[in-house]
Order: sequence, then C-alpha cells, then structure tokens
Amino acid sequence: MRTITIVGAGQAGLQLGIGLLQHGYRVNLISNRTPEQIAAGRVLSSQSMYDMALGFERELGLALWDDECPPTHGVHMRVGNGDGLLVDWRARMKAPGQSVDQRIKMPRWMNEFERQGGNLVIEEAGLEELERYAEQSDLVIVASGKGEIGKLFERDAERSQFDRPMRTISLTYVHGMLPRSDYSALNISINPGIGEYVNFPCITHSGPGDIINLECIEGGPMDRWGEVSTPAEHLALAVELIEEFFPWEAPRCRNLRLTDELGTLVGRLTPTVRKPIGVLPSGRTVLGMADVLVLNDPITGQGSNNASKCANVYMKAILAQGADAFDDTFKQATFERYWDYAQWVTRFTNTHLLPPPDSALRVFAACAENPRIAATVANAFDDPKSLTPWYYDLDEAERFIASFALAKEA
Repeated sequence: MRTITIVGAGQAGLQLGIGLLQHGYRVNLISNRTPEQIAAGRVLSSQSMYDMALGFERELGLALWDDECPPTHGVHMRVGNGDGLLVDWRARMKAPGQSVDQRIKMPRWMNEFERQGGNLVIEEAGLEELERYAEQSDLVIVASGKGEIGKLFERDAERSQFDRPMRTISLTYVHGMLPRSDYSALNISINPGIGEYVNFPCITHSGPGDIINLECIEGGPMDRWGEVSTPAEHLALAVELIEEFFPWEAPRCRNLRLTDELGTLVGRLTPTVRKPIGVLPSGRTVLGMADVLVLNDPITGQGSNNASKCANVYMKAILAQGADAFDDTFKQATFERYWDYAQWVTRFTNTHLLPPPDSALRVFAACAENPRIAATVANAFDDPKSLTPWYYDLDEAERFIASFALAKEA
C-alpha cells in the first residue's frame, strides 16, 4: 500500500485525501488546527462553488449540504457609478452553485477522513517535518503553506502577471439581507476605477445567510479598512461603502447583522503562479497544489472551484501512476495537467482586476440584449475556459455575438 502525505486540511487537501483513501491508499493529512479549532475560528474564505467542482465532491460522497445550503441559481452583473447603471444583465446557470462556510465544512470532512481510515496529524509543519514526511511517504503534497514552506515554491515570473496586491479584500457574513425578487444569484457590481461588490447566499453556523465581498482598489476611496477595529465597525463600513458606491444594491442591505463576531475578514494577496516542485534541504522534493501554486484574487469566486478541480486532477494522476515512482517528472506533468485548466481561470480573474477590455464590454452589452448570450457568460463561471477567445479579443467577440443571430435565423 502506497503512502501519501498531504499538508493542509482545506478544500484541496481533504478532497484529495478522502479520494485516495477510497482507492486504497494510506493517507496522512497534516493540519495545524483541530476540527474544533477551525469550527470556533474566524471565517476562512467565501468559497462560492459551481456545478463542475461540486460534482467532484458528489462523486466522493462529500456534498453533505445539498439539502440545506441555499442555492445560487444565476448571475446578475451590473456596471455603474454615481450617474447610474451602464450595464445590467442577469441569467440563470444550468445548475445551482452553493457556498458552505468552511468552518462547517472542513471539520466535518476531517472527521469523515478519519472515519474512512485516514491518519489525521495535528502539528505545525516546517522544513524539518517535511523532511520526515518525505522520508516516510511515497509522495508529499503541500496543499497549504506559508513562511518557510511557502518559500519552497518559486514564483513563476512568466505565468505571474502581478507582483503586488491589486485589491484590499473584505468579507462580511450577514443575516438580514433582503431576498431578490426573482432568483438567488451571484451578484457582481463594478464601479470602474473604484472597486467591486460581490454577493451570494451561503450557509454558516447560524443557518442560511449571505456573504458580501468588497474588492477595493488599493489607495482608492473604498480602501478604508484601516479605520476598522471592531466587528460592528466592519459591518457599518461595509454598508456605508455599498450605499455610496453601489446604491442599486443598498436597499437589500439596510437591515444587516453579522452572523457572528468572527464573520468578518480583511486582507490583501498578490495573485501569483508558482513552480510546482519544492526542493528540501536534503534534496528530496515535494509537490505543491491548488492555492499554493495558483493563487487568484477572489473577485471571480474561483478559489474553492480551483481547489476541487486540482484535487480531481491530482487524484487521477496518482491513480494512473500505479506502482511507478512519484518522481519530479511525475510532479511537473501533474501540475501541467492542472495548469491546462487553471491558466484560463487565472486569465479570467486577472482580466477583472484591470480595466475591462473592449471585448468584455462588448459582450456585456450583448448580454443585456440577448438572454442566450447572458446565459453563456453566466455558465462560464463554472468553466472559465469556455470564455476563450471571445472574452478577450474584440474581433472574436463580434464573431461570437453574431453567431447567436445566425443560429436564430437558421
């Protein structure tokens, strides 16, 4: 029986670990926190997930909240400023998405991992621990890591577009948001040059709720989170920014209350792609995965989707390797299989961190005129690869839009 050690008990690490257990592997999972500590801690992310990624969970019997998590049925995108809305379109997705607070999800999955025979180890993993895991395992995968572990994976300059954070990001978990009058949606509002508002339903400790993600251009008028020192101040500032910069969303946000005192998060991250192989002092190597290697801004809600899809790619690669060695050729090839998908997510996300190209603006305008085009873009959140090439090239955008008229005539 081959032994796989995974560092990190998040979406990617747990999904991969449980999947490998179900195929007869011995799996060690390393976490620096117990399930109880995660459950009692601060919110970890926004984790909006769509059909393809949720499907990989369902294949492993891990979609444990389908009956209780409020669904996200569509996408509603608006672009506007103080003068009003410039773009306004909405469409249903082919299948609903969902967001399960990771403070609920990860502890449940950790318990499930142990129930299925996995070895859960609670310790802080550094280089010394990685050396021990590498000596005792056929393969070590790093699914979470900062500090000295994070430095093992070199930044890939050719694949990394940015070298600094592009947004100050705030998350606010709330109850009391006024429901939409049509269907639940991934609500995306853009105030050009100022920032973005993203909202969708979720389930958390205290039941169904909503998550608000405010993406604030650094140094801009929304970047005021240094003024906040308490949860109440955080909520008050979030509501104030929505009323000032996204007034069309304000009526839904006038009776908000926090889900809990730890239901807020503020941070910055630099979108980065890293090389997949980390070399330990001994010369042994480890393989990175998911956010450790491809870290995107949460503006398009792709992080947990990437993690699920990466876990699926890695699991299939490990199973296909059979009894062969997990050497550096395997490690590089496995990441490249994941990058074949993840590169399109990175392009999609990075595009939304910059002024939108003419091609995207042309597509947005067409979405408002043609429900079938709007549905195509809405479903691209499930698979951003499907946006290529027309989302990024004006000539291709015109051909894409024209194809719908031709199809109607036919």
